[in-house]
Amino acid sequence: MKKPSMIIGKKQIIMTCLTLMLAIAVYINYATGPKLDKTGETVQTASESDTVSYGDSEFVNAQVDSAEPAASDYFAQARLDKLNNRDEAVQTLQSIIGGGDLSEEEMVVNALDAVEVSKLIESEGVIESLVKAQGFEDCVAYLDGETAKVVVKTEGLDKAQAASIKEIILGETKIPAENIRIFEVK
Repeated sequence: MKKPSMIIGKKQIIMTCLTLMLAIAVYINYATGPKLDKTGETVQTASESDTVSYGDSEFVNAQVDSAEPAASDYFAQARLDKLNNRDEAVQTLQSIIGGGDLSEEEMVVNALDAVEVSKLIESEGVIESLVKAQGFEDCVAYLDGETAKVVVKTEGLDKAQAASIKEIILGETKIPAENIRIFEVK
């Protein structure tokens, strides 16, 4: 009967590194996204606000312009949904990797899938940041390795702006230009 070896093998080191990279990518995506409260609303911190007004009153049953809150709610909900989907994907990959009944080839394939998900999460964050740097108020990017979908908040998207967004995506990913879709939310 063989005694279990306490030596850490290459597989364990690779799996640990890949899991760590995936966790870091999820954390970066979470940390760079908007801060949400329990209802999914974006929380504005004091450093994000231009001025602080104390004593202003707000009507509880006041009528609100429906265009502005709908766009804000869309981006907040989209980020929350994306975060939840990524968390589920990470948990699934971790349970597959930690299963123990996998062959070496299956473990390598799962590890490569984990790395790919990690790269997609990182690329989404970079694309969102660069699109916002182009002057757009808000942006959410969805990548799946074959297609890219970007939703931007704007009052009118012209061809030059769409081209600049497409250039950002092409520079960050290997997705062909015909698989890039840009959506506008007003």
